[in-house]
Amino acid sequence: MKTLLVYYSRTNITKEIAETIQKKLDCDIEEITDNNKYSGKLGFLKGGMNAAMGRTTDINPISKNPSDYDLIIIGTPVWASNMATPIYTYLMKYNSEIKNVASFCTCMGNGYEQTLKNISEVCGKEQISTIFLTAEDIKNPEEKINIFINEIR
Repeated sequence: MKTLLVYYSRTNITKEIAETIQKKLDCDIEEITDNNKYSGKLGFLKGGMNAAMGRTTDINPISKNPSDYDLIIIGTPVWASNMATPIYTYLMKYNSEIKNVASFCTCMGNGYEQTLKNISEVCGKEQISTIFLTAEDIKNPEEKINIFINEIR
C-alpha cells in the first residue's frame, strides 16, 4: 500500500512522532507549513483560537499529490480540542483526493477524542487506525506507535 504521512508541528513534538512512524513504515512524508506564525505564547493562543473557530489558513504548496497514495496518515497536535489549523486547511483542500486515512495526534492532556473524530468528519471517511499520544506517552511512544502501525498493515 503506497502511503504518505502528512503532518504539521508547531513545537517539533508531532514532527518527531511523524518521523518515527515514517521510518517504521518506510513511507513518504510531507510537512505542512504556512505563513502564519504560531510560535511562542502569542502563537499558541492564536492557534488555539483559530482552531476553535474552524478557520483555515494559507498553507504553502505541497510537493506530493494525495491522490497518488492508497493511504494518507495525518499527524497533528491538538489545539483547543481540534486539529491544528494548517492540517484542517490541508484536509479541506484535499479531502476528495484521499482514498483511505489514518491519523495520530499529540496533546498535552485531553481533546484528542474530538480531534480524531473531526479528522474523520472532514475526510468523510472512517479511519483505518488512530492513536493519540499525551505528554506522558511521548516520553516512551514505541508501544503505541507499534500498535498503530500493525493496525495499518
